[in-house]
Amino acid sequence: MKRLLPMLLGLALAATLSVQAEPQSPRVATPAIQGASGQVLPDFADLVEKYGPAVVNINTQTRVRQQMPGLSEDDPFYEFFRRFMPPEGRGQPGQPGPRGRGQDSPQQQPKGPLRPYGLGSGFIVTADGYIVTNAHVVENAEEITVRLNDKREFKAKVIGADTRSDVAVIKVDATSLPTVKIGDMSKVRVGEWVIAIGSPFGFANTVTAGIVSAKSRDNLTGNDPNVDAVPFIQTDVAVNPGNSGGPLLNMRGEVIGINSQIFSRTGSFAGISFAIPIDYAFNVADQIIKTGHVTRGRIGVGIQSVSRDIADSLGLPKAEGAVVGQVEADSPAAKAGIQIGDVILKIDGRPVDGSADLSRSIRAIKPGQKVVLNVWREGRATDIPVTIAEFKDAEEPVKTAGNGATGKKDAARENKLGLAVKDLSAEEKKQLKIAGGVMVEASDGAAAAAQVGPGDVILRINNTEIANVKAFKDAVAKLDVKKPVSLLIKDETGQRFITFRLDLG
Repeated sequence: MKRLLPMLLGLALAATLSVQAEPQSPRVATPAIQGASGQVLPDFADLVEKYGPAVVNINTQTRVRQQMPGLSEDDPFYEFFRRFMPPEGRGQPGQPGPRGRGQDSPQQQPKGPLRPYGLGSGFIVTADGYIVTNAHVVENAEEITVRLNDKREFKAKVIGADTRSDVAVIKVDATSLPTVKIGDMSKVRVGEWVIAIGSPFGFANTVTAGIVSAKSRDNLTGNDPNVDAVPFIQTDVAVNPGNSGGPLLNMRGEVIGINSQIFSRTGSFAGISFAIPIDYAFNVADQIIKTGHVTRGRIGVGIQSVSRDIADSLGLPKAEGAVVGQVEADSPAAKAGIQIGDVILKIDGRPVDGSADLSRSIRAIKPGQKVVLNVWREGRATDIPVTIAEFKDAEEPVKTAGNGATGKKDAARENKLGLAVKDLSAEEKKQLKIAGGVMVEASDGAAAAAQVGPGDVILRINNTEIANVKAFKDAVAKLDVKKPVSLLIKDETGQRFITFRLDLG
C-alpha cells in the first residue's frame, strides 16, 4: 500500500504534465466570403471611419411671413396665431403663394424671421469646400448651415442647383477638408454591398447598409418634361427624409450614387430606395462648378422605346432602339433627314437601350458636337450624322382640337380597326401644326383597349401617312388582323406610337 500510493501520485502527475504539454487548438476564425469580383464581406466600420468625415449634415432656413386673421396685438390669441399659423395661401414654408413665388414687396409686408425649413445631407468633393447634394435639399433656402463630422459648422452658398437632375453644388469657406472618392458606375453590379451615410430625420452621421437591387430604373417621374430620365440605382438600403443628398458607397469606399428618393406609401423607408448614379450626377455637378449652370444637348425628336409589337409593325428584326414619333421643324433631326417612323438603333456606334437611354445620351453631349445615328428605315439600317443643338425648356404642348365622343360606336365597329374618324378642318390643322390626319370621334374593341379615344389625331397607320378619311379607310382595309398595327397619334401630350393587335382573342 505504501508503494502503491507513490505510484498513483506519479501517474497523476504524468497525466497532468501530458495534458499541459499537448498543444492548444487554435481559435477558428469565421472565414471571409469572397465573390468572383474579389469583394470581401463586409467591414462597414473601416469604411465609415475612413470616409465618413467627408459626409456633411445640411440644415436650411427660410423666411416666412406672418399672417394675422384680423387680430390686434392685445388679443389673447394673437401670439398663438403669430407663432403657429401657416402663411396665408401656402401649405408650407417656401412653396409658391398667391403672388406666384410667395414673396411680398417691402412696402406690403415685412420679411418674417428665419425659420428651420429642411434637413439633408451632402458630401465634400474638393478640399476647398465644394459639396454635392440634391437640388431639393437646398430649394427655397435663404440660409444654409453645413455641419461636419467633427462638429465644425459653416455657412454655405449655393453655386448652382439643377432641378431636372435634382443635383446641386454648394460651397463653404474652408481648406484641407476631407473628400470622398468617386467610383466607376460601369463596375457596379446588382447584388453588391453598399452603404448610405446621412442624416435621416436629423440624426447626423447615420449609417445604413444593403445591396444594389437593380440598375437603370427609369420612368420614376412619369413623363414630366421638367425632369430628366435619370437611370436610378435601386437599393434596399434604409433611406429616410434627411438622407437626401448623402452618398451611396461601395465596399471600396467609392461614391457610386447620391441618395435621392424612396418608394413608400407612408413617407418613410419601405424597402426600396433610389440613388442618382455618380457618373450622371458628376456630369451635372462638374458643369455647375465650372460655369454655374448646366448645358444639355437636343436633336428635336419625340421618341419612345420599341416594343415587340412596334418592331413587328415596322419590320424590325427585334425590339431595340427608340422609334421617332415626332420631328420638330427646323430642328437638327429635321435638317439631318430623320423621319417619323425611323428607329434609332445606335449613337456613335453604341447600342441605344430605349428612349430614356437615347434622351440621356443626347442631353449629355455638348451643343455643336456631331454624332452619327444608326437608323432603321424601310427594312434597312443607315448612318445619319446629326449636329447637336442646345436644349431649352419646351413650350406648352399644343392642345388637340377635339369635340369628344359623338356617340358613333356603330361606325367604329364597321371597320376592323374599331375607330370612327372625321377629317380635320383647315383651322384645326393650323392649330395642331400638321398637314393631314384624321380625328377620332369614337373607339371600340382593341383600339379602345389600347387607349385610343375621341380627340386623338391619327397621322399614320404603320408606314402609311394618313391625309384624310379616304386614306384612313384604304389603309385600314389593307391591315392584316393577325399582325400588330401601329398608329402615330397626336394628342395634348405630343406625338407617340400606340401599338396593339386587332385580334383580342
